[in-house]
Amino acid sequence: MALRLHSTDEPPAEPPHQIRASWCTCHPLQAIPERVGKRGVSAYLEKAAQRQIERNNLDELIADFDKVHGPAGPEAVAAKRAGASNAGAPA
Repeated sequence: MALRLHSTDEPPAEPPHQIRASWCTCHPLQAIPERVGKRGVSAYLEKAAQRQIERNNLDELIADFDKVHGPAGPEAVAAKRAGASNAGAPA
């Protein structure tokens, strides 16, 4: 399998498509066709994989930040949450 990396926002000229077969007896995968239909399974799985990769990347960034600055205390987290929820409030 070839992995293409792109340094621009432009999509590749020919999107790489490969058929991958995998078997899983877990309930969540069995529920996907019920939610999105047979034709939507591939797109659903692709989006789910992308979200997981983004979460993993974010976890790595947070871990790196914590190594340098230390973990945020509960008070700091509460203050940021309060500020974020008030950010859209009219002044």
